[in-house]
Amino acid sequence: MTLPLSILDLATIGKGQTAAESFAGSVAMAQRAEELGYRRIWYAEHHNMSAIASSATSVLIAHVAAHTSTIRLGAGGIMLPNHSPLTIAEQFGTLETLHPGRIDLGLGRAPGSDQNTLRALRRDPMSADSFPQDVLELQGYLTGPTRIQGVEATPGKGTNVPLYILGSSLFGARLAAQLGLPYAFASHFAPNALQDAVALYRREFKPSAQLDAPHVIAGVNVIAADTAAEAQAAFRATLRARVGLFFGGGREFTDDEADMVLDSPQGQHVSQMMTYSAVGTPDAVIDYLDGFAKHSDADELIVAHQNTGTEARIRSVELLAEVAGLARVGANSAGS
Repeated sequence: MTLPLSILDLATIGKGQTAAESFAGSVAMAQRAEELGYRRIWYAEHHNMSAIASSATSVLIAHVAAHTSTIRLGAGGIMLPNHSPLTIAEQFGTLETLHPGRIDLGLGRAPGSDQNTLRALRRDPMSADSFPQDVLELQGYLTGPTRIQGVEATPGKGTNVPLYILGSSLFGARLAAQLGLPYAFASHFAPNALQDAVALYRREFKPSAQLDAPHVIAGVNVIAADTAAEAQAAFRATLRARVGLFFGGGREFTDDEADMVLDSPQGQHVSQMMTYSAVGTPDAVIDYLDGFAKHSDADELIVAHQNTGTEARIRSVELLAEVAGLARVGANSAGS
């Protein structure tokens, strides 16, 4: 694997697990990923999802940053229409001030929630329309000059926290190209427009003060395990968990019930979301990722390790690092 590898940590709360245990798992994963040579770990803003604990994204980043020392950490992403640009500039300016040179800020325009939760967030349903202007306002707070006369972010001003545009459609690709920002495509759950969006981004990219050439990060699911059977079982468990997430409405499904949903026409959408998934032993996983890197025309892969349970996810992190050669990089860095 010649491309940098990063991690998207969904801060999953497993069955019978608490949010506190999820956070402890995120810290343990970050510490191991740092040792092994992964480039960065991102956490995503989701709301009203009982299985995802990263709703207060900047707070979780601060917690993990305090328990690590070198790996880059960031949001993948902050759903900017849920917030004022000034508030996000202050939050990430604070993070960068506390942990200089380690903080990323990925930005999306989706609600990260359902319509009822959108109302609970006091979000204006039309706020996504101003996303491009809000990105520019936020950038002004972090890099200067401010776009709102007399308003500065403290902390924030002059921190130059790097921005990334996240997306799953041509809209985000075009905006990232116009602004000269890196582009991260959410192909780990929204695979359909990957190649078209990346091609558009590369074709229309305009260099900026932050970035002189296009940089594409593509998301991909990974379940690496010591045996193929173990990996396939974990993949099926992941699909079943998604049935509960999208169709549960607060109830839990038995395995048989979840399988019935997965086999139905409605359930096919769940499987389709996981189109880009590397599942198997380390050799099978790295072969898949090599092919996916070419297919996506990416400069970096961000991996969502989907194994069930913290120990299995960390084992997946370790197996991928070893087969990709990251472990050797991490060992050399630790000794220098």
